Amino acid sequence: MPADDRLIVALDVPNALEGLQLAEQLGDAVSFYKIGLGMLTGGGLALANELKQGHGKRIFLDMKLFDIGITVEKAVQGLVQFDLDFLTVHGDPYVVEAAKTGAAGTGTKILAVSVLTSLDRADLDGALIKPGDVQEIVLERVSRAFEAGADGVIASPQEAALIRALPEASGKLIVTPGVRPAGADLGDQKRVATPAQAISDGVDHIVVGRPIWAQADPRAAALAILDEMAGRPS
Repeated sequence: MPADDRLIVALDVPNALEGLQLAEQLGDAVSFYKIGLGMLTGGGLALANELKQGHGKRIFLDMKLFDIGITVEKAVQGLVQFDLDFLTVHGDPYVVEAAKTGAAGTGTKILAVSVLTSLDRADLDGALIKPGDVQEIVLERVSRAFEAGADGVIASPQEAALIRALPEASGKLIVTPGVRPAGADLGDQKRVATPAQAISDGVDHIVVGRPIWAQADPRAAALAILDEMAGRPS
């Protein structure tokens, strides 16, 4: 049976060697991996290429690009050469438009970041983000990102059902970090849900890192999450 690619495992480890070792531990249980900014200087792009070309895995490169339009466009043009499946940018409309231009003619999906799942209203106040309910701000940013051409969005599971209900969300992807199995430590996440709840609320892919790679048996942890997503007793 092929692995369920609704589960994306975040390779939030120090370097490409450890990332490859983790992927080998997980084996055929996992088909989709996220490589983030933290591993960029640790061989992240080489790991993306190895997992994609050598192991047939899907790759989500989580760079959260943000710059002037032409710089974003050129950066995306360079990154899509790695045959990425997903690439993140900040959800500002001009950034999304530039990224879509850079990815034109490729299979790379551009995902827009709405509000980071590690942030709450107090954090937004500290960053001088306009007043208002966090969910309302997320929905407004998501709507504008879709209008700018985003293929999908990154959002917390707590906003997933609301995003899925937006008319402009039809045919778009919702990818959510901030997913924790029942009883797991929340870590640095503040707006979370369980895997089963996230899928029920319309999420296409969940991203899970620490609850898998920090366990003594990462493969068993991944399989337990897959069971929970599918509603199977573990």
